[in-house]
Formats: sequence, C-alpha cells, structure tokens
Amino acid sequence: MNKPLVGAVFTALLLGATALPAAAVSNEAPTADKQVVRTQPAAKTKVKTKAVTFAGTVALSNCSGSVVRVPSSQPTDRALVLSNGHCLETGFPGPGQVIVDRPSTRSFTLLNSSGGNAGTVRASKIAYGTMTDTDVSLYELTSTYRDIETRYGIKALDIDAAHPQAGRAITVASGYWKRMYKCNVDGFAYRLKEGRWTWKDSLRYTQPCQVIGGTSGSPVIDDQTGKVVAVNNTINEDGQRCTDNNPCEVDQNGNVTVRPNIGYAQQTYIVVPCVGTGNKIDLNRPGCTLPKPAAAARR
Repeated sequence: MNKPLVGAVFTALLLGATALPAAAVSNEAPTADKQVVRTQPAAKTKVKTKAVTFAGTVALSNCSGSVVRVPSSQPTDRALVLSNGHCLETGFPGPGQVIVDRPSTRSFTLLNSSGGNAGTVRASKIAYGTMTDTDVSLYELTSTYRDIETRYGIKALDIDAAHPQAGRAITVASGYWKRMYKCNVDGFAYRLKEGRWTWKDSLRYTQPCQVIGGTSGSPVIDDQTGKVVAVNNTINEDGQRCTDNNPCEVDQNGNVTVRPNIGYAQQTYIVVPCVGTGNKIDLNRPGCTLPKPAAAARR
C-alpha cells in the first residue's frame, strides 16, 4: 500500500487485518504456486485528450485526495472529498469495519491547476470509509460546490459512472506531492490481496506509474474524458507474494500472480449509485454495492 505518511506507528501497521463479506475471497493464504511476471507498457495510440491539471486535487496530512462530484450532485450540495480508507485520521478501519457519518473536522489543502495552494476546505464528517472489498473514504465538507467555485475558482472532478476501460491513458494526480504519474490501464485484478486485505476488481497500472507513499488517495483520471475512474492505493514494492506493501493478484481459480513494481487503484464507478439526494451516502440505494456496516448488513 502507498504508505500514509504519519510516522512509524502507521508504518508498522501498513496493512492490518480486515474481515471480508462472505462474497469476497477468503482471508486464508493462497495456495497456488507463485508466478512472477512483468507487464509491458500498453501500445501508444493517438487520441484526443483533455488537459489534466491539479485543480480540484487536495493534500491531506498524510495522503492525497480530490474534491469530487457524481452526475446527480448539485451546486448547492455539500462537496465530497475522495481518498483511501487507509488514509482516515481515525486509523485503518478494523476487520469488516465500515465507517459512516462520523464527525470530522479534518482540513484539506485545495490545489489550483498548477499545484499551488488555492485555499483550505474542511470536513464536517467522514461520510463513508472502509478497507473491505475496496479502499475508499469520502468526506463531506462544510462548503458546497458553489462555495468552492465562487471562493477559489475550483471545480470538482467528475466521477465516471462507467467501468474504466483497459488500455486507456490515465493520470494519477497526487496532491500531497504535487506530482503526476502518467501510464495506461493495463487491466483488472479479479482479487487483489495484500497482507490480510483483499480488494475486488482492482485497476492495474502499466509500468510507468511508480507511485510512492503519500500518493495514496490520489484520483486516477482518464486522460480522454477528464473524469475520475479510480483512487490510487498500492504498488508491489519488493516482488514479494501477498505481503504488506506487496499485493498479489488472485484469479477466479485461486491462481496467484505477482507483478513486481506494478501499482493498483480501486475503481470508483461503484460510488456513484450510492450517492443520493443532497449528495448523501445511501448504502440502500438500488445498485449500491459498497460494503455496509455489519449491523446494517444483517438487517
């Protein structure tokens, strides 16, 4: 995982345990033989692209993020900030834990197009956060989209409602480092296992996106549409198999593939159906597949 930069205590906890719903892969160690492969960069094609800038990205105290909107978001709605579940100020969510509507006063440095400091926005709550099946957090801000655009001249990034496509050119835009990584979508991992965590249908980068600690939570932007298709969260650092900081892929048959120095992100189209009226997270909306808190899941 791209380490949140918060000191030794979190370094030691870099990938702790999370219990997964029954539909997810078991937490037992994979038994298939290790395969070590190296991916090749996707062939370059000439397509019209949008200019990807830092506008709308944010820097957290330990990670990166972005101010985002879904197709139904309104200018008067309180804005959302997207990052990773492992970037929460409360620490890594526990096994099977899903956090909803938890008060927060966390602040975010909002960046302009060149990566300069446009101002500061503040959370009112953690609207959603988990490391089960995916690695995502959504903060609700005290400001509306209109407030942010009027005061800072910054528009939110749009989350694409469609599944990303293999081969597309993408940019990982880190607000923490004010750095962009450009590569392509190499494909998708049925299950991505790192330590005791397992994530579903993870987006895999081609080799050039050598993301580092602090890039966690960065929006992954499709260069052709300019929309957010995923949130950056990990890379295999040492070529190890399914260990902390060394995710491995597990296919439908339990076969394990290790891809040294290859990074991954968690897709964000799954967030869109879970955002209801007023930009509120509603896990009971039709089509919403984000994990629910354990008590709610039993009802």
